[in-house]
Amino acid sequence: MVKKRSFLFLLVTLAWALAVQGGVVKLAILSDVHVTPGNANEGKLREAVAEINAADVDAVMLTGDLTNEGSDEQLRNIKGILDAITHPFYIIPGNHENNWSQSACKTFNDLWGSDRFVFTVDNLVVVGMNCGPFMKMGDGHIKQEDLLWLDSTLNAMVKPGMRVLSVNHYPILDDLDNYRAYVDILKKYPVITHQCGHYHSWRLYETDGINGLMVRALDMGGGNYGYTLMTIDLDRQWIYVYNKVIGKEPQQMYAYHINLDYYTPQLPEIAFVPEFEYQQRLKFRINRVLADNASIFTRVGTDDKNLYFGNSLGYCKAVDKQTGDLRWQYKTDAMLFSRPAVSGKYVILPTSDKRLVWIDKQTGKAKWQYNADGPYVADGVVKDGVLYQGGFKTFQAWDVKRHRLLWHYDSINNYCQAAPVVDGNDVIFGAWDTNLRSINRRTGKLNWQWNNGKSANLYSPGNVVPVVTPERVIIVAPDRVTTAIDRRDGSQVWREKNDNKVRESLGRSADGNVSYAKTMDGELVAMSTGDRYEFLWKVDLGFGYEHAPCIVLEHDGFIYCGSRRGLLAVVDAATHQLVFTSKLGSSEFNGFEVDNNGDIYCSLIEGTIFRIAKWNVAYCE
Repeated sequence: MVKKRSFLFLLVTLAWALAVQGGVVKLAILSDVHVTPGNANEGKLREAVAEINAADVDAVMLTGDLTNEGSDEQLRNIKGILDAITHPFYIIPGNHENNWSQSACKTFNDLWGSDRFVFTVDNLVVVGMNCGPFMKMGDGHIKQEDLLWLDSTLNAMVKPGMRVLSVNHYPILDDLDNYRAYVDILKKYPVITHQCGHYHSWRLYETDGINGLMVRALDMGGGNYGYTLMTIDLDRQWIYVYNKVIGKEPQQMYAYHINLDYYTPQLPEIAFVPEFEYQQRLKFRINRVLADNASIFTRVGTDDKNLYFGNSLGYCKAVDKQTGDLRWQYKTDAMLFSRPAVSGKYVILPTSDKRLVWIDKQTGKAKWQYNADGPYVADGVVKDGVLYQGGFKTFQAWDVKRHRLLWHYDSINNYCQAAPVVDGNDVIFGAWDTNLRSINRRTGKLNWQWNNGKSANLYSPGNVVPVVTPERVIIVAPDRVTTAIDRRDGSQVWREKNDNKVRESLGRSADGNVSYAKTMDGELVAMSTGDRYEFLWKVDLGFGYEHAPCIVLEHDGFIYCGSRRGLLAVVDAATHQLVFTSKLGSSEFNGFEVDNNGDIYCSLIEGTIFRIAKWNVAYCE
């Protein structure tokens, strides 16, 4: 037994030693290090960096989840550690940097320059990109502009005889909502492996013939701290993957031959946004108004002529409602997550680069701006000429016409995200500090605040638009519980935890007597808004597993729901029957907006905007 182990160790050592020969690339890979100041991972990462600096490697990569919460403090702390790496170093964020980012994903780019990279070693091109999810619950998503960049970059860099290593935080599997478009691009090039982390485990898999490799986390439990070493022998067409526990010799995990059987460089150009044909179902007509060149994370603002939205390149755009033609665009310095608020002659844009910008609706020129202490990711609501806007650790009321701050409430310990409800003399909203609040609309003074008893911010009602009636406030949050709160004093009326698994996606009936919640099983649940919990009915929307925080809209007798994978479902509010579903894309719905004509507009993360219009005929074939 001792001789067998010695022989295996000799083979491993020999394979690693082959790396000194020509045509061999050696990489050190860190993933899922989850460092916060002072935790055990911080010290172990320093040890790993010291080991890697002493190793003979061509480059070092960190493929996501640097931190736990993506705060500025955590990002700057880990950068101080990673700056000690002496080899060429490349980094992308993971879901823990994107989902709960204090800076709305801006600080990562400020510190490292970009959330994607490309470099070459010998005849190997290594290309890595961010994949979200971005600032809300969702699947992984490659931004539209990154897909375009990937194809153009590889087309320019990959010469005959070269090979490609693709890098992401997520695998090229169903974890990514648009992985099919991603894979279709990769198949045009000689990709030897797609490397990722995220799952804190080892796994070798295959997608359309492309090898996929999941690698270890820094901490694998039981005192097992380490990283991954990869040797790519381009001459012999073999890849060797090693588990490197800190302080121990590397152990081979995988050895596999480079497979390029899938490689079909003659593939046609990728249709990033496929043509959408008109849908004719009962009284509805659906058409695509716009396919943008970037991803869209905002809902859509409307007026009589235009649609207004923000994209992941930081542009606020105004487009013609009928033709989709661009009227103007205004550039900011970071991705946009807040719906532009439309009022009078202005579009008020909350930005991730810490501003509120008053933009002239006609020209697209900035007329005035307010510089804030943190990014805006929340949707604002304009009522009676006043903008009610959540921000980072603050909530504000602005006189839109005079761009004058009327009041601000600053006793919030995290950021606001969902739109508030402005009703009567109250402004009601949640934040990611565990609290739901009611504020006096005139004075900005706190009426009451409520929380669900959870101390973790991740269970907050931070991204749910409450259902508000004259007596009640209804919410659903990531704790998967429906709660009714007395609107007068914030006391809890009822709280129902059941098997429905509701989460963040909520709406109300036209008369306010019914609240609708979308479940994580892809169902729509109807509940009473009265003084006790009363289950009314449930319908299967055909979504399957579901977690998109898209609002539920009832309009003109029908209920509209959007899924995490681009499926629209319409339910008859009177009969509670599913009328139809329509596949609009592959990514998450951001939300619905109704304009003055009664038309409904919705945006999808992949960069498309659709109009859902009622036909003037009773039925169409």
